[in-house]
Amino acid sequence: MNIVTSARHVELTPALKSYAEEKVSKFDRYLSNISEAKVTLILEKNVHKAEILLNVNGILIWAESSTGDIYSAIDEVIDKLDMQVKKYKGKLNSHRKGENNRVISTGETAPEDEGGRIIKTKRFGIKPMSPEEASMQMELLDKKFFIFTDASSGQINVIYKRNDGNYGLIEPTK
Repeated sequence: MNIVTSARHVELTPALKSYAEEKVSKFDRYLSNISEAKVTLILEKNVHKAEILLNVNGILIWAESSTGDIYSAIDEVIDKLDMQVKKYKGKLNSHRKGENNRVISTGETAPEDEGGRIIKTKRFGIKPMSPEEASMQMELLDKKFFIFTDASSGQINVIYKRNDGNYGLIEPTK
C-alpha cells in the first residue's frame, strides 16, 4: 500500500508522519488490495482535522475527524475508518453469498437551492458499475448521492439516499 501523507497549516514532523502511517498501515491486514491511502492533516481555526481516503480496487473509503489535538484526530479517524472497512467487508461477503441490495428507481429529483454558488469543485473518475455497487460506494464515502456509469447501459446515472432510508436511481432518457 502506498501511503501519501500531507498537511495544511500543520508542521508535518517525522514523528507525526510515522504515527499516521503506522495507524493507516494496519488496514493492509484487513484489505490486501488497498492501492493507495491518502492522509491529510489540517489545522483550521484551532481545530485539528484528519482525513483518510483509501483506494481499494477503485472503491474509495473515506473518513474524517476533528478534535483539539492532532494525535486524537488521527486516532478518531482511524476508528471511523475501521467501521467503514468492516462495513465494506460485510457488504462484499453478502454479495458473494448472492444477497443483493435493493435499489428503488424513481423519477424524483432533489429540490434545488436558490441563490447558492459553487464554492468547491471535485473531480472523480467514473468507472462502470452496477447500481448495487454504486450504492455501496456511496455509503462508504458517506455521501447522500453518487454519480456512476451503469455497466449494463453505459449511461451516466445518479443514485441517492431517500429520507425513508431507501435508495433512488435517476436514469437519463432521450
